[in-house]
Amino acid sequence: MNQDQVKEALLSIEDAPLDFQVIFSGKKSGKVNGLYKPETREIIIHNRNFSGDNLLIYTAIHEYAHHLHACSQGGKLSVRSHTAEFWAILHGLLEKAETRKVYKNVFADSPELAELTETIRKQYLRENGSLVKELGMHLLRAHELCAAIGARFEDYIDRVLCIPRLSATTAIKMYQYNLNPQVGSDNMRFLAGIKNADERIAAEQALINGKSPDSVKAAVRGGRRAFPSEPLTGEEQRTRLEKEKHRLERTIASLTKRLGEVEEELEML
Repeated sequence: MNQDQVKEALLSIEDAPLDFQVIFSGKKSGKVNGLYKPETREIIIHNRNFSGDNLLIYTAIHEYAHHLHACSQGGKLSVRSHTAEFWAILHGLLEKAETRKVYKNVFADSPELAELTETIRKQYLRENGSLVKELGMHLLRAHELCAAIGARFEDYIDRVLCIPRLSATTAIKMYQYNLNPQVGSDNMRFLAGIKNADERIAAEQALINGKSPDSVKAAVRGGRRAFPSEPLTGEEQRTRLEKEKHRLERTIASLTKRLGEVEEELEML
């Protein structure tokens, strides 16, 4: 693939509000496969790092995610560029790229890796989630026994079990919410922090369906609009559009400010 073909492939996945360039460095780098320069909106790819197109296009999509993230922030990026929002953008792009045959998901091509994946999911992620959920059940019983003898449950957690209170509270919620251990204990902790039952159920289902944790977290922060499988009511549609309108207004304001800065710099030249 050449530079123009890579750019065309990226635009076929998702259009960008601001134009950008794809540049092949013609070099091999031992540090990074590519980088994004928000000041010039350039995606630099060290193309000699790759022997095939698939990993090259993965790198291009990664850097394109930085560009789209910058577009949403008025063309600029913070010092910490690999945020949860960035990973959510990247994972969404990869899903689209796989659907449109721009990028090939190679994980299923190895029978040995597929078998190992099932082992990890069943014997470790699910089992670990089940253990933490069972811990929540026993802690809830301990809470009842502490109340029966006139003891503080927090003191029992602190000085007898010697575990953080937040961990104990979260484990209890995992049990009370009847979370699915299939998603693993880390994702169960995240789900336990969602108070709204409908949002929690939707987030859990998204994880079961293969959505990445960062994508689901971004969805929860953005509201139910990010779970398209759920039909929205008229009021929910209004809320979604109002949030999108507010987000677009902020983006326009940021871009307008940046345009003014660029015009001032041009006048000074």
